[in-house]
Order: sequence, then C-alpha cells, then structure tokens
Amino acid sequence: MPNSFLEMAFAEAEAAAARGEVPVGAVVVAADGRSVLARAGNRVEELADPTAHAEVLALRAACQTLGRPRLEGASLYVTLEPCAMCAQAVALARVARLVFAAYDPKGGGVEHGARVFARPTCHHRPEVIGGIDERRAAALLATFFKARR
Repeated sequence: MPNSFLEMAFAEAEAAAARGEVPVGAVVVAADGRSVLARAGNRVEELADPTAHAEVLALRAACQTLGRPRLEGASLYVTLEPCAMCAQAVALARVARLVFAAYDPKGGGVEHGARVFARPTCHHRPEVIGGIDERRAAALLATFFKARR
C-alpha cells in the first residue's frame, strides 16, 4: 500500500505542474496506515503564499481533518525531500514517518542543508525513508524546469 500513497503524491505533483507550480505532491496517511487524511500539491504561485508548499498544505488539512495540531503515528509521503520549513512542520506535527522520492541537494532540509531532524533543538524526529522512485521524481522536476528555461 505505501507505493499507492506515493502514487497519489505523484498525481498531486503532476496536477501542480499543470497549474504552473513546481511539481511537488504530498499525502498524509493516518496512523492506521490505510486512511488518507489529506493530499496536496504546491500552490505557492496560485495563492501568492511562499509557505504553500505541498507538505504544509497537506499537514494543515490533515490536522483540520483530525481537529488537532499533531499527527502522532501518521506518515507523510512526498515527491521531493522537504525543505527546512517543511521539515520543521513535520517535526511540529509529530509525524511518525516521512517517505520521500527525490533528494534535494540544493533546497532539502532533511538529508541536506539545514538537516532539521539532526539539530539538538528538534523535539521530534520521524523515521525517514528517502530515495523511493527518485528517478521518476527527478525527471518530473527536470522536465518542468527545462520547459521554463
């Protein structure tokens, strides 16, 4: 079933690209490992909001669905390594597992850059699984940016 959640995240990323947004998609799965709480794609341009990353939008929606600010036991599936802002949101939401496709050496905040979860000030560290279907995610991003250059 986890691959189907990543497939949903890819569908959100492709929809984001169709809207002219950087193609990143995210899906939050409940602690039961079966129920999708929320899914989203980037909407930074559409909403004129620099925080409207797929991860943040999906986490907000999942918290609204549950009526609480923490998502204990939940998993987040995303097509790109979260940036530092999104990684911190994952920690604050107490997400149990983060699964992402492509690594982001330039803007990532999990395995690269700020390495949010490795900081002593980080109060919650999820299980992290990166590089799942990395080539597909990287190709989606490369195609998107090539068309804009």
